[in-house]
Parts: sequence; structure tokens; C-alpha cells
Amino acid sequence: QVQLVESGGGLVQAGGSLRLSCAASGSIFAFNAMGWYRQAPGKQRELVASITSGGTINYADSVKGRFTISRDNAKITVYLQMNSLKPEDTGVYFCNGVYVSYAWGQGTQVTVTS
Repeated sequence: QVQLVESGGGLVQAGGSLRLSCAASGSIFAFNAMGWYRQAPGKQRELVASITSGGTINYADSVKGRFTISRDNAKITVYLQMNSLKPEDTGVYFCNGVYVSYAWGQGTQVTVTS
């Protein structure tokens, strides 16, 4: 069973940066597309960035040019570098598969102040 543990969130001023990490257990991780999801207060969870096992990357329009997703299959970890943060980026960030859904982790809180 794959377990996902997100970390790296925090409180940051607008314009700042954070780097999120998602450590996964389970060898099947290396073969699956993984994504970072964001759940803003009062809103549904949305996919903001994804990366396939082959390295194909997609971003939501709201984060294009500011966020960078990457993965290290050897470390079974997915990263999300977030730059030029805006207050609307505030939310709990989760990682999970894109086409295969695993049990959701606790997520990591990102709060951006203006």
C-alpha cells in the first residue's frame, strides 16, 4: 500500500517561495503519474501540477510560470517549487497519483499573506 507524506508548507509573504516535498512508500510510485493538489478554504481540491514517470509535466493556468514540479524516482519523492506566491495560493497541498488514486496523506498547509 502506498503511503504519502507531504511536508514543506508554512507561512510566507506574497512574493515569497516554498518548496514542498512528498515522500511516498511503495515501488509502484515510479511507474505512475503524480500530482500536487491544492484545497483552498471552502473550495474543492484541484490539481495544480502533474508529472508522468517519463517526465511530461502539466500545470494549472493559475500556477504556470511560478510553480515547478519534479520527481526523484530513486528517492520516491515528488517536489513542488513554488515561487512568486500569491495569497490565492493559500491552502492545503496534497500529492497523489493522477490516474491512480492512493490514500490521501495529511497534506501540508501553505499560507500566503499579502
